[in-house]
Amino acid sequence: MSPAILILNAGSSSLKFSVFRDCDPPELLLRGQLESLVTEPRFQARDATGRIVDEQSWPAGTNLGHQRAIEFLFDWGRRGKLGELKLVAAGHRIVHGGMKFTQPVRLDAAVIAELELLVPLAPLHQPHHLAAIRAVANHAPTMPQFACFDTSFHRGQPFVAQRYAIPRKLTESGIQRYGFHGMSYEYIASRLQAVDPRAAAGRTVVAHLGNGASMCALQAGCSVATTMGFTPLDGLAMGTRCGAIDPGVLLYLMSHHHMDVEGLERLLTHESGLLGVSGISSDMRTLLEREATDAPAAEAIDLFVYRITRELGSLVAALGGLDAIVFTGGIGEHAPLIRARVCLSASWLGVEFDAPSNQQNGPRISRSDSPVTAWVIPTNEELMIALHTQQLLKSKSP
Repeated sequence: MSPAILILNAGSSSLKFSVFRDCDPPELLLRGQLESLVTEPRFQARDATGRIVDEQSWPAGTNLGHQRAIEFLFDWGRRGKLGELKLVAAGHRIVHGGMKFTQPVRLDAAVIAELELLVPLAPLHQPHHLAAIRAVANHAPTMPQFACFDTSFHRGQPFVAQRYAIPRKLTESGIQRYGFHGMSYEYIASRLQAVDPRAAAGRTVVAHLGNGASMCALQAGCSVATTMGFTPLDGLAMGTRCGAIDPGVLLYLMSHHHMDVEGLERLLTHESGLLGVSGISSDMRTLLEREATDAPAAEAIDLFVYRITRELGSLVAALGGLDAIVFTGGIGEHAPLIRARVCLSASWLGVEFDAPSNQQNGPRISRSDSPVTAWVIPTNEELMIALHTQQLLKSKSP
């Protein structure tokens, strides 16, 4: 049987998966997801070309949870959907690796215990990653599992980019800037040499724009600054997350609006961002459709773009100049209007925008003679996780 690697990305109510043939480089065979795990589960799988190969849904009120979702996925594979493949390992995207995990690792009881301690730093993500890890262990206890961390890519940043101006003992306890979306930025960095060698060797800002959004300054492919900080709440306005906010606002909400920790978490993570400003939706597609007739929708879009342009200036300052901008993520890859507004606002940096190329989604969306190039590069976090999993599996690292 042909060996294959299972890649999992568990969310609060979803489980995304991909299957790669274990060859050099890993070959994508299948990808899909189970959504609405605790309310009205839906399953869909596609082959490498994007063709739907299977779909299934459950009645409203069905609570699959991660354990039953994993069981379904393995059973679905056994029923022939994975053909002659033999799963030899599972690789997981883990949002937070804290101070300790600066590289992908093989999962064992000690590592899992360490990851449990990081749940308060990423409460929307970490518990669900751990649930998926345990579900795989229960179903396939002998299968090796590996963790790849979104924070690892940023751990080599200068100390000034990681520090908050708080007492040293608090910094040493782990309160510092970590940064996220590391798998995405690592993939983009790996692609730059083929796309734009000058950018690969120089100064690039990557904008990972989606429901969760952040930006990263790359110097010769290495992270030197990023917009997210201690948690994935910081930086840009996002789908439902507020992004950067004056800490004094939180103190005010606690003292004058009597909000507790749970109330603040709900406000900042679920009720803010594009949804909070527009009062309509967290989905950029919906807001763009209603922009012309709905003032709050237009304001939400304007704020989203404004925060990107502000952070772009900050990241360029950290780099000491700019050679390229790269757009990736759901919005970055599929919203030409957002890219256009960002690029036009960045004309002072030397970006000479090419509107026709942008409408065709690039890959290059700047003119051929532009001093600063602009690109659309689809991200591939799953491939990065598969590569790391494959490398660790072959090295038999503990």
